[in-house]
Amino acid sequence: MLRPWNLNMEIVRGSSTPIHMQIAETIVDEIQRGRFSPGSVLPGTRELANKLQLNRKTVVQAYDELISKGWLTTESKRGTFVSSRVLMVNQASKVNKPLFMPISSTKHRLPASLVPIDHQNRQLHQKSAAHLINLSDDLPDARLIPYPLFSRAMRHATTTLTRNNKLHYADPKGSTILRKAILYMLNMERGFHADLEQICIVRGSQMGLFLAAHLLADSDSCFVVEQLHSPMARETFKNCGAKLLTVSHDQHGINIDALEKLCINHPVKAIYVTPHHQMPTAVVMSLENRKALLKLAERYQFTIIEDDSGCELNDSKTMPAPIASMDNNGHVIYIGSLSKVLAPGFRLGYVVASSPIISHYANNITMMDRHGNTMIETAIAELLHTGEIKRHINKITKIYNERKAHLIDLIQSELGEFCTIMPSSSGLGLWLDLATHIRPDLLTEDAEKQKIILHCANYYSEQTAVFGLRLCFAHLNIDEMTSAINRLKNVFFYQTKMALSA
Repeated sequence: MLRPWNLNMEIVRGSSTPIHMQIAETIVDEIQRGRFSPGSVLPGTRELANKLQLNRKTVVQAYDELISKGWLTTESKRGTFVSSRVLMVNQASKVNKPLFMPISSTKHRLPASLVPIDHQNRQLHQKSAAHLINLSDDLPDARLIPYPLFSRAMRHATTTLTRNNKLHYADPKGSTILRKAILYMLNMERGFHADLEQICIVRGSQMGLFLAAHLLADSDSCFVVEQLHSPMARETFKNCGAKLLTVSHDQHGINIDALEKLCINHPVKAIYVTPHHQMPTAVVMSLENRKALLKLAERYQFTIIEDDSGCELNDSKTMPAPIASMDNNGHVIYIGSLSKVLAPGFRLGYVVASSPIISHYANNITMMDRHGNTMIETAIAELLHTGEIKRHINKITKIYNERKAHLIDLIQSELGEFCTIMPSSSGLGLWLDLATHIRPDLLTEDAEKQKIILHCANYYSEQTAVFGLRLCFAHLNIDEMTSAINRLKNVFFYQTKMALSA
């Protein structure tokens, strides 16, 4: 069995306690402290004896003592392991002791319901966790990634960077080769007119959003979000100290007149929008509204934070240009990401803004992240330059559109009496307006019983009553999607039955 690390422990020679007892007591103590978990492999007696410069018989004596008391177990030809008995010991000995940690009480904390790992851990400890289908998160299908091409690009990056000694700390704005590749993509396909000093690489769109909030927010600033919005954006702005205001929106996007009234009555510092596919309704903001929003930003001197993640994936050939592409006066911070094109695990986003804003980004990145993943950035730059990313986008866009069409057919045929679909030509999710007898506040709990994951009703708003549901489809194949809708149908049938019996 592979044991690449040494077991370090201290013994006191000349002590009144025999050495074999010191070894045994030390191992028991470390088990109780949690250093060694059940199943942990311990070094062989000869190996530990050599490490401690002892006679092997001394270590054998210590191990025999622990085995006889149930602390360790031994398996022929495999080795010596910490016994599962330590589970009971650790549970009995662990007491929730208050730990001193002077954490600031002025910062807003992310609610537990929005921390993904908490939800995952809760699900993993349930027997029903098997075969759960997630309908709530905008995830791409990582199974579609052209991994042979990416592997080749990673080998090229590794070889080039190591041979040229380029794996040291570099520009906090990101590698030049990737910034140039993304700028070329944006200038060609999205109508930008930016230069190299106006782009910065970040570890995903959320990092770009947090840094924007950190730069703009202060104790008396007001940030505007739409009535239904991204909960992570909402909590990010709160964390940075901003006061939140909400503005209505419709099938054309944000309500410009309502926004102007907010600007007249409040010191609006910034507005956060997702115009390419409004989060969560997936409505595309009209070109007229985009132009009007930019004029309003110029008139009232606020910043537009334009989150355009996933802009590459749409089923329309006439998608309006980004607001940032029309900005000539530095009023827009544009946030994009390749996470929807590839997978969130690549952690690769970008920010386009005026060069002074990008300089502030670089300063803050230097303090928190130093600089990004040069190897990944170099590999992705190669795939952008060779056109492989574009070919991948064309491929997955076709697949996602087919899945979306299948989902729409399923909803209309199986769920038509419970909801209606809001039309959308972009994004990885659909918004459903629910029938009046459906209880959105109970959907999460009822859905878990059917082994599907849905966001709670107030996930997208803290003030507006939400009678809708967002279903995400890109990461599900046809069979998975069909199974999910059948389960959701059972949820709706159950709620209907409960409403009729009430």
